This record gives sequence, C-alpha cells and structure tokens, in this order.
Amino acid sequence: MGPTASGKTQLATRLAHCIGGEVISADSRQVYRGMTLGSGKDLDEYVVAGDAIPYHLIDILDAGEKYNVHQFQLDVHRVLPEILGRGHYPILCGGTGLYLNALLQEHYFTGVPADPLLRENLELRPHEALLRSFEKLPSAYSPIADTSTKKRTIRAIEISSYLIAHPDYQIPQYPLPRYQVYGIDPPTAVRRVRISDRLRDRLDQGLVAEVQALLDAGISPQSLIYYGLEYKYITQHLLGEFDYQEMVERLETEIHRFSKRQMTFFRKMEREGIDIHWLDHNAPGEAWVETIVANMNKNIYRL
Repeated sequence: MGPTASGKTQLATRLAHCIGGEVISADSRQVYRGMTLGSGKDLDEYVVAGDAIPYHLIDILDAGEKYNVHQFQLDVHRVLPEILGRGHYPILCGGTGLYLNALLQEHYFTGVPADPLLRENLELRPHEALLRSFEKLPSAYSPIADTSTKKRTIRAIEISSYLIAHPDYQIPQYPLPRYQVYGIDPPTAVRRVRISDRLRDRLDQGLVAEVQALLDAGISPQSLIYYGLEYKYITQHLLGEFDYQEMVERLETEIHRFSKRQMTFFRKMEREGIDIHWLDHNAPGEAWVETIVANMNKNIYRL
C-alpha cells in the first residue's frame, strides 16, 4: 500500500515475478474498462523481463457501473483460492484505504443494504447531531465504526439501525491466509514532484481524450464526476466549466490533497492494529523486493 505515484505497481509486479505471484488490484477505479490513464493502471508494468504478470480486479466492469467495498471483499475472496490453487502467491496492491482496511480488518458489515430514505433524512442533520444519534444505537458495529466524516457517520447509523432491526443477521466470515503488509511512503517533497510529473505525462498521453471517449460512449457526466479526481475535473473542463490551464491547476492541487488523505488513512489503520512494514524510501526497488522475500523466508510465508 501507499499513496498515489509511490511506485506500488512496479514493486508488486517485480515481487510477483520474483516469487511466482499474481497481483490483485485494490483500487476503486481500476475495475472499470476504458478508465486506464486516469486510474493509473500502468499495464505496461505487468510485463517483467518479458513475462506477463497475472492480475485481477482490473477491467472487470463497464464505466458507469457501481462498485463498492463489499463487492471488492467478495471478489478478493473469489480469486484468492484460485491463485493459491495454482501454487502462486496473492499480492494485494493498491491505495484505496477503505478497501484495504475492510479486507484486512475482516469488516463484513459492508454487506448491510443501503436505506435511501434513512440517508435522505440524515443528510438534513448536522454532523454533531448524527454523532449523538449514533451513540444511542449500540450494536456489534459500534466498536469499529468510522465516524470521521458526515458521510461515514450516516453509513454507521444505517448499519447499526439495520443490525438492531435484524438481530438474526449473520455476519459472513471469510478468513484470510497469513499475510504481511508493506507500505511505501516517499517524502512529501518527492511525492509532490512525482504526482506533478505523472499528471503531465498522462495528459500528454491522451488523458483528456480518454475522458472524452467515455462521454462519447454514453457515460453520463455525473457518473464521471462521481469517480473523482481526473475524471471529475476533466469532465468539468469538457463541459466548459473552466479552461484547460485552470483544470490542470485544480486537478494537480486535488491529487496532492488526495495523497495526503491516503497517508492519513494508512496511519489510522496502523493505530487500529494493522502492522505495516514501511519500506526504506532511500533504498532502490530491487532492495524492497529482497527485503520482502527475506521476511517471507524468515517468517515461513512459503506455500
């Protein structure tokens, strides 16, 4: 795991090549076909020394469809036994902290259905009032609920309300195999340069044309704006809300903010018990692979 532009995909694919692994994407946007540059799929990284690295949960849905953390959990547990059955190592790689956390913490309340009417009513209330309401709804979900934002607090109330109304609800159990978690955290200054350089590279490679093609294919502007970052700001530019230069400046700023939020979430995961081994940012990528393989051997993570 790591923030955007930290080198996760390159590390995962080179590790896979070294140990005989298959990569599972933990990215909420890479599941969509046609969203390649904007979601940072970096598919060229999946060929290492002439060998194609198998990957999963990339290009599995059409753009415009909805995907969520619960479906991600189900999909991971579908492909895990397939990978292990081939005698390969599953390597989860991504920066969508919500997905990673739900999987590693084995939070399966994500399957609780949405209640549109309840959400509509709760949206009218301030966050502080929602927090007080949530405190009055003790449930099995209460100890692990994330109420850091109004949106997440509404979901927490939704889940607790459902559990109280359905005391016979069976929480699914999908145990994970033994695993270790590695994080990449470049210094802020390095990360900012990488983000800015990568954005300009992708714009040069045709990122605006990619978004235009999605609109031409019938994907609604609202759907693309929902996906955020590149798809949001470029769609707004194409709709004439601001010119190209303003779009680039706004997008660049927002990606920097996003990377900071990612790191904040990863640190939160650590505080909640996820043991993350942070790799030495001064070491070359080959050393990262060697470190992980050495730890696998030491801890007998061999199949």
